[in-house]
Amino acid sequence: MMIKEILDEYIKKYETAEFIKDDPIQFIHKFQDKKDAEIAGFIASLFAYGKREVFINKVNHIFTLMNNKPYEFIKSFDFQNNCIENCSYRFSKDCDLIQILKTLNKLYSENETLESLFKYNYERKKEVWDMFQGVVDYFYSGIDMEITKGFYHLLPNPAKKSALKRLNMLLRWFIRKSAVDIGIWKFIPKSELLIPLDTHVAKISRKLGLLKRNDNGYESVIELTNKLKEFDNEDPVKYDFALFGYGVNNKI
Repeated sequence: MMIKEILDEYIKKYETAEFIKDDPIQFIHKFQDKKDAEIAGFIASLFAYGKREVFINKVNHIFTLMNNKPYEFIKSFDFQNNCIENCSYRFSKDCDLIQILKTLNKLYSENETLESLFKYNYERKKEVWDMFQGVVDYFYSGIDMEITKGFYHLLPNPAKKSALKRLNMLLRWFIRKSAVDIGIWKFIPKSELLIPLDTHVAKISRKLGLLKRNDNGYESVIELTNKLKEFDNEDPVKYDFALFGYGVNNKI
């Protein structure tokens, strides 16, 4: 079989509702309200690195502190007497998450939404990386308390040309519409999405001959996405599921 045919079979197997329960996208599916869903997805994506069971437990803890009402919590959170504690995870501390929540509070208090922030920055130049830069700059400009280096791990600077795996994953969740992705944002075509690249996806892609570069940064994201566009120009990021499935089945 050709590589495309193999990957298409993995998509059929893994892009199903069964995928949700073990993936960080599960947090979006717990909410019907759009604002709840986008806040939940954003926070879940920030912590989606390392061991899956560990960060999922951490995100569950965060939403428990929010009484599982993210939008209401963000709008009414008393930052002087906050209840965010025991939310440290690997590089980040409680203060880093609190700073992000403060900026979200400002955003929603101005009658804006996370979607409007992404949309505004996309429509300026119609380019995904510039959009990410504008979004991250918004959070950087809101810093008004002591944070740690972990803040910049949760929200890495696109100018440094890393893969931005978690931001690309978040965009996939909200732009694509499938049995897994919820497709509630409409301002960008799914053909413009970039593959969420981490070391695992990069290793699989090199094994399959889809990625030639040895680094796991921005240029590799573009190279792999362009290769996947040869398989489906309109929806290249659907192969994120295929690469995941290939790794699982071949124990990579």
